[in-house]
Amino acid sequence: MRPKKTILCVDDNEQALSVRKFLLETRGYRVITAASAHEALEHLERALPGSIDLLLSDLLMPEMDGNELIRRAKDLNPALPSMLISGTVKQYERGVRADVFLPKGVCSPVEMLERIRVLVARKRGPKKAVPPPAHIEDRAASA
Repeated sequence: MRPKKTILCVDDNEQALSVRKFLLETRGYRVITAASAHEALEHLERALPGSIDLLLSDLLMPEMDGNELIRRAKDLNPALPSMLISGTVKQYERGVRADVFLPKGVCSPVEMLERIRVLVARKRGPKKAVPPPAHIEDRAASA
């Protein structure tokens, strides 16, 4: 059985956070929730390197928006995949540091889950080349 991928899910709207957590957990992800960007940063600072596989954040939040959260999270861990979502904004161009931005009304939960699957898979990096067995190299050298 594959180990579960961990997603840090951030939203100041408790209902949206609960729905997103349920959606992700029913697809086999481990979900850590944070109700603010500050709470999410605290968690990221305490987390072991590589223990968070994706940062999924709402764009519009009080005190610190999702874009600033992702900027600070990438300062802590540049390789951390991140996704910004918005239930109210259709277009956003302000220096987005997120790997993916999903605006209002653009994609269904199924499409969001597919984007998450791709981002989490990309975090693992490319597959390593498997060296050929030694006996094949020996034959090539003797030919």
